[in-house]
Amino acid sequence: MKTEMKRINRTVALCFLVGVVLIAIACTKTISPDQMIRLSGPTMGTSYNITLNHRLDGGGLDTLHHEIDKILLGINNQMSTYHDDSELSRFNQNHTMEWVDVSSELFNVVKAAVYVSQMTHGAFDTTVGGLVNLWGFGPSIPSTIVPDDMTISRVMRVTGYEHLHLKGFPLALRKDVPALYVDLSGIAKGYAVDQIAQHLESVGISNYLVEIGGELRANGESQGGMVWEVVVERPIPLIREKYRIVQLWNRAIATSGDYRNYIERGGKRFSHTIDPNTGKPITHNLASVTVIHSSTMLADALATGLMVLGPDEGYDIAVHENLAALFLVKHEDGFREKVTPALDRYMSRK
Repeated sequence: MKTEMKRINRTVALCFLVGVVLIAIACTKTISPDQMIRLSGPTMGTSYNITLNHRLDGGGLDTLHHEIDKILLGINNQMSTYHDDSELSRFNQNHTMEWVDVSSELFNVVKAAVYVSQMTHGAFDTTVGGLVNLWGFGPSIPSTIVPDDMTISRVMRVTGYEHLHLKGFPLALRKDVPALYVDLSGIAKGYAVDQIAQHLESVGISNYLVEIGGELRANGESQGGMVWEVVVERPIPLIREKYRIVQLWNRAIATSGDYRNYIERGGKRFSHTIDPNTGKPITHNLASVTVIHSSTMLADALATGLMVLGPDEGYDIAVHENLAALFLVKHEDGFREKVTPALDRYMSRK
């Protein structure tokens, strides 16, 4: 439940519906004839793609692109587990139970992660990094062997968000298990999207669509005063097919699924989504969860937590918390959807 985070711990389950396919291999910036500005580049082992319904001259565009890259580099240097000298890695390497002073940025993301952990009864757990690594989805060298129950139990003994403590003044984190390993890959991309959106608004840009690794945030209007629209994909491996169109205004959207990122061992497929309660990949028939929220960071983490919980308990919690969520459940004859009452107003009738 990541130079850059080279494995994506969340399925890229959304694509743009704004009249252009956004694929970034290197940093690019373009102004299309219709004056929609598009910026893209690599980050966190994936890419960022930004569409602006805004007018900027060449110099202003270069400055904005540089500022965005700087923000993303700073977040990666704070929260990546792929960099041994990142702020998070240094905390993980500190095998003491003393308070460790941390930046406000890292503190706020960990605080949000703990909040989602509590809401989802531990289904989202930012300390499952050791289990993620054990199953071959983290920064360690992947293993070709399915871990045995004894090994899983050993790692689970040093796992659990309840062993991670926060102190508000001065800002600090503490473990009560020295080997606790914190992994923010299930929430950091969403946080980065929010930070980019906040920066855009600070420089007077209010009409934008920001995406990092499948987590999106839309604000204002698309071209011609239209509402931004995104496509939720049908959760089928190796195929990109539209399932639903969702309309976004001043909201974020994130999807978690088991159909893009997985491993195969002995002819059996294992999902990248780890259930903290079992230490193993999920096995239920929930194919994907899409969450719409005012915070991309929270949408990112909530989608993972609800995905772990499964189609029934996850749905019940989403309804109880008044979350806008779409659950796609696998059945022999295809997919069946479960839509929370809060989601209905976002669904396009196209």
